[in-house]
Amino acid sequence: MEQMKDRFAKLLLGEDMSGGGKGVSSALALSNAITNLAASVFGEQSRLEPMSAERKARWRKEIDWLLSVTDHIVEFVPSQQKNKDGSNMEIMVTKQRIDLLMNIPALRTLDTMLTDCLDTFKDQNEFYYLSKDAPDSEKGNNKRKDDKWWLPTVKVPKDGLSDASRKNLQSQKESVTQVLKAAMSINAQVLSEMEVPENYIESLPKNGRASLGDSTYRSITVEFFDHDQFLSTMDLSSEHKILDLKNRIEASIIIWKRKMNQKDGKSAWSSAVSMEKRELFEERVETILRIIKYRFPGLPQSSLDISKIQYNGDVGQAVLESYSRILESLAFTVLSRIQDVLHADFIAQNPSQASCKSNPVKDDTQTTSVLSSPRYDVETTNPMTLSDLLTWSVDQNDSEEKRDSTDDLSREGDAKNMQKLNIVTNKKVSYLESLGGLRSPTARH
Repeated sequence: MEQMKDRFAKLLLGEDMSGGGKGVSSALALSNAITNLAASVFGEQSRLEPMSAERKARWRKEIDWLLSVTDHIVEFVPSQQKNKDGSNMEIMVTKQRIDLLMNIPALRTLDTMLTDCLDTFKDQNEFYYLSKDAPDSEKGNNKRKDDKWWLPTVKVPKDGLSDASRKNLQSQKESVTQVLKAAMSINAQVLSEMEVPENYIESLPKNGRASLGDSTYRSITVEFFDHDQFLSTMDLSSEHKILDLKNRIEASIIIWKRKMNQKDGKSAWSSAVSMEKRELFEERVETILRIIKYRFPGLPQSSLDISKIQYNGDVGQAVLESYSRILESLAFTVLSRIQDVLHADFIAQNPSQASCKSNPVKDDTQTTSVLSSPRYDVETTNPMTLSDLLTWSVDQNDSEEKRDSTDDLSREGDAKNMQKLNIVTNKKVSYLESLGGLRSPTARH
């Protein structure tokens, strides 16, 4: 009880423990609380192992506390009331807001799927981990060659994993990939509905060329444009450079959208480029954003996303965004740990390939599937089911293993969970429209 009092005191004070009223908004305080809780419970998640009973109990209890706020976020809906004389009268009753009603249970299911995945490694004894301080002679060919040098090194039997263990890892990889894509979809949709803060808009240059840079602008506005060729000319050698490109593209979209919506020809935001060309350029950069997001799923949030979260005023969407974000992060981490083990198994069976670097999620996020991803096709009239959403890009290598009966049974179990879920948002707009500064309803995030 004392712990609960402490948590909600911080939320009510907006993290300003002096009580001087200088705290952050309730939405941001709740978002920070969910983020901090996940960081303290899950941490680095450097190994494939189940959560301890204590950590799991703490996570369930405290996340339930924080999510309980959404039970009281309601909207009015029409309903029929029968009078004593037998006549019917239409009245307005309260009901949990539709986006929360549909997406909170969906996120809870994704949460359970992740913890259940970790539980499957409880009794495994075929692989283990060496500490980062272990001698190189002990690490052998499995010594980490990427930028995650501090993570423990995976050791597998000399001849590799058994067939049963390998099949279980492949099955869990597919399940976690589904969770990752679903969490990414919910998070992207929530962020797309958030209002673009005025201070972010004020910080932008007056034209897209200045935002993108001359060379990038010319590459995007050429008559014959190819997305893959464009990306091949960009320097994507580091996370910082990728994020910088994403920031510049998002800023240019907002600039162009505001110019299209600007009626005053004398305004600094007015445009000399035709409407048709502007829409063509926006379509091109939107596709580039899709590719970047799915080619680099572990990328930090962009400046626009951070600004939206910071100045958000809608508590319901703050919960959806933060909960989906931490599940996306956890799924990506678990997927990376699974790939570490599979890579160690591959090296054990193919010692000559020891110099190859593992890529934890590249196979599951192929660029070709991004271009037709339903994540951005949110203008359909019916809400997309999670099972529909998760068919974006099935790894071709994994498809060969669907013939195995063990995997089939595992997938059937996951499918039953996924079919129960719907991803619903209150306002269905295109990704470009959301970037363009169009306002959400006043009561929304």
